[in-house]
Order: sequence, then C-alpha cells, then structure tokens
Amino acid sequence: MKIAFTGLSLPEGKRKFDDDLFAGFVEKFRPAKVSPYYFEFVAGGYFGADVIAATESSILDVLILDMEKLENRLSRVGDSAERAALEKCLAWVEDHRPVCDMVLDERETAVVRGLGLVSFTPTLVYTTPDPDANTVCRDGMGKAGMMFFYTVGPQEVHAWLVRKNADAVTCAGKIHTHLAQGFIRAEIISCADMMQCHSMQDARKKGMTRLVERDFPIPEETILDIRFNV
Repeated sequence: MKIAFTGLSLPEGKRKFDDDLFAGFVEKFRPAKVSPYYFEFVAGGYFGADVIAATESSILDVLILDMEKLENRLSRVGDSAERAALEKCLAWVEDHRPVCDMVLDERETAVVRGLGLVSFTPTLVYTTPDPDANTVCRDGMGKAGMMFFYTVGPQEVHAWLVRKNADAVTCAGKIHTHLAQGFIRAEIISCADMMQCHSMQDARKKGMTRLVERDFPIPEETILDIRFNV
C-alpha cells in the first residue's frame, strides 16, 4: 500500500509494519522464511496513492487540486444533475474537507470518480505533524477498508493485505493465481485460536478450524490454508 503525505514528519520509502499478530506467529513457529507487510511512504505523489495523509494545516495542498478540477468542470458543464453534484463537492472541499468523507449517492459517486478528484482517495487528516508511522499505516488500512489475513507454519509466516470482507477465493488468488484457479475449499481459523495450537493439524484435531466455500467473506485476523487442484 502506497501512502502519499504532506506536512507530516514521516520517513520516505518502504517501512515494515509492526504487527503484533505477525510477530507472535514468528515467535511461535520459528519459520524458515518471514514475509511481513511493507507500506510505502511517498512525499507528495498523490496520484496513484492508495491513501493520502496530511495535517490540518497542509490538507489544502491536496484540496486545491480538487478545487481547480471542480471549477474547471463547472465552467463547462451543462447537465443540471452533474452541476449540482459538482457544486456540492466544491462547497465541501472549500470547507477544507476531503471528498472521501462525503456522503454521495450513486450518480454523484460516478461524477466524482469520473473527474478523478484527488481527495476521493482515502484521506487521513492529523492535528499534529508527527504521528507514529505505524499508526498512520493502521489508520490508512482502516480508511481504505483493508485488512490482513495470514498464512503460517514452519516453512513461512506471511501477512497478506486485502480488502475487508474479501472472499476466500480472492484471498487464495492473493497468495498465488494457481490457488484461485484450482480452488476447492479454504480451511480457516482465527489468529487467537491458532495461538492455542501447535499446528494447523493440531487445530484441526481440536475442531478449531472450519472449511469454507469460495464466496465466504474472510473475517479479520484469520489464518487460511487453501485446498486446491493443481
């Protein structure tokens, strides 16, 4: 996930996410390979970012780009419904609020998306310039509606980032396209339950795992083991 920022004292570049769950599984399984998740911080570079972070005093750096787009489009638009949506958005950003926090109906959302407004990207606004980088990562996940799921064992402990409520086959595809193509079932267990077991096999014997179909929405803090055909 790429986080573009302005006005914040954050390190540029990739940063390993400090994940207590992940660290617990590494300690438990002592795997041959560890694959934590890395966020990327970029100063500016709002276009193409997954999340934007700014201070209250610097959010105008982002919103002014949207004001210019909105004013330019308003000078040329003829459709009354589109004009109403644009004027609603312009009033909102002139109040120094990102568009992502607006309540929009389906038509208004289409107008905003088509215009490519910068602050339609999930945008965080902080009162101070020095929030903890890990906090910004976690806040960014929440704002963007993302979560981690995990694969664990003695071979590897891996954190995977997906959208909240992603279904089982989407999670399988995140691990490898072949797992999605040959998907049969996903065996899942909560992270809390897994910490009480020696292995997935042990958890299975204790009746703590569950087999789910491809369209099952995976909860947060879940471990997956994918069953598939080659």
